[in-house]
Amino acid sequence: MMHGRTMKGLLLLFMAFTLMTMAACGSNPKQGAAGAGDQSGGATAKPKKDFVVGYLNVMDDAQAMLAYEAKLYDKHGLNVTMQKFNSGTDLIKAMVGGQVDAGVLGFTNAVSWAAKGAGLKVVGGAQMGFHSILVKDGSGINKVEDLKGKKLASQGQGSTADIVLTGVTLKNAKLTKQDVQMVYVEPAQAIQSLAAGAVDAAFVFEPYDSIATKTMGAKQIYEIGKVWPFPCMVVITTEKNLKDNHEAVNQLLDAQKEAIEMLQKDPVKSAELLTSKFVDKDTMTSHHGGEVKSVDVIKQAIETQVFDWKISPDQINRMQEIANIMKDQGILDKPVKVEDIIDLSWQQQQK
Repeated sequence: MMHGRTMKGLLLLFMAFTLMTMAACGSNPKQGAAGAGDQSGGATAKPKKDFVVGYLNVMDDAQAMLAYEAKLYDKHGLNVTMQKFNSGTDLIKAMVGGQVDAGVLGFTNAVSWAAKGAGLKVVGGAQMGFHSILVKDGSGINKVEDLKGKKLASQGQGSTADIVLTGVTLKNAKLTKQDVQMVYVEPAQAIQSLAAGAVDAAFVFEPYDSIATKTMGAKQIYEIGKVWPFPCMVVITTEKNLKDNHEAVNQLLDAQKEAIEMLQKDPVKSAELLTSKFVDKDTMTSHHGGEVKSVDVIKQAIETQVFDWKISPDQINRMQEIANIMKDQGILDKPVKVEDIIDLSWQQQQK
């Protein structure tokens, strides 16, 4: 059982973490934009193109955030404004409305909106799907099948997490949503609920997995990326941007490719640049007692991820599987041919 002071400290940390996640999100994407403008102030021969990049404050979007923090957008000739959103749905609506030029978000968002004729294109890879099931150590829950009759916290219906949870994770364990008690909450609240004993398990992504395992002794019993790898996050822009601002889209992808290479080769430096995005304290209280450096937790979260700027033929096949699952779940009214919403012209120019 968790010590009282440790539990109090953990809850305070979660409250601060949740507030950080919500603080910069505004209903108008042009309001509350974080860190707009020239990142270096250095003179260049050619004026930098203004570009608005949407993102979610999760590790899945690390390449978008790191490219900004490491001044890589500036290096590649863009004057980027970063705009944070609460959900992929909010981000994609802003993109369709012309308030955001591009973003890193779940592939399922592109499929859903492309099916409505929204004029979107997937132009680059980002992150392979990491979604884990966490339980309390000693709970007696050791595999997905043990969740029958238990309370499971996860993201809302129709989200990427919900689609793969139902269509892959539970299905492979011969379970349906009717076999578990679903509690739909945001990831930060999911691990708070697990810590408080309000749910038996939580289906989350990073950095929530690393924070929960480091600070509350949560145990991971399943991670979908290990058994069913899929391209979860991709770079999406509009067909209009591809037509009118193709060079800027390529500059964005160049910057994010360099950010992904930094994440892969130098997780320490990457963590130093990203930690303040997720945690507002230098240390966290470990479930073993004592303190653990926040930057070390974020470094661990980076290292659990598979970032990839390429989209391979096998990944396109997996995307089609997901689109077919969405049709089976009634999310799509009609089948979607994934190849029709992918533009790999930038990728084909890479060596």
